[in-house]
Amino acid sequence: MSITFYYSPQSSAGRIRVSLAELDVPHEIIRVDLRAGDQKKPDFLALNPNGKVPTLVIDGTPMFESVAIQIALGERYGVQKGLWPAPGAPERLMALTWLVWGQVSLTGALFHYMANTSEYFPKEMHNEKQAEQALTEVRDLLRILDSRLDGRPYLTGERCTLADLDLASVLGWGLPAAKIDSSEQKNVHGWLGRIMERPAVKAAMVET
Repeated sequence: MSITFYYSPQSSAGRIRVSLAELDVPHEIIRVDLRAGDQKKPDFLALNPNGKVPTLVIDGTPMFESVAIQIALGERYGVQKGLWPAPGAPERLMALTWLVWGQVSLTGALFHYMANTSEYFPKEMHNEKQAEQALTEVRDLLRILDSRLDGRPYLTGERCTLADLDLASVLGWGLPAAKIDSSEQKNVHGWLGRIMERPAVKAAMVET
């Protein structure tokens, strides 16, 4: 077994770094200097034609797109580690559902809001009405998540999975970056606290 992880700090690759830390599987980390254009070099494009991180090579096979990588890690290593539900279990379906929901629905709404408010994007791109619409969508989605976590410590029940780690990584970065107050969502707040206190998560975040 060999894993090579192509990584850049302050990017979506951070979610994969957290998962690899939790899974505790041996892997090599290669830092990609995005400012220097490492992601556009022929050797890297041969692995990921999109020229982006995260990129993972498992036993010689390259992968990209963080959701696909999380699923592959879960299926290959997560079941044994207790971080991914077993095949055929109802929890497996829920883990897949919430993992994709976090990346498609919630992340999409967060970035739509940030594109219209954040200093990361030029002011001429900002649109007040679109920002209001996106903020409403984010708050609705946070309420959905809060409801899901009502009476459950984690998304699929009693056990933390890679879906929890991935979604917590999104919110742990995205909410402060977007300057969105989520204090009303008590279940989300408690869940985020449990995730962020996990030793492997804390270690990965320090290294990021």
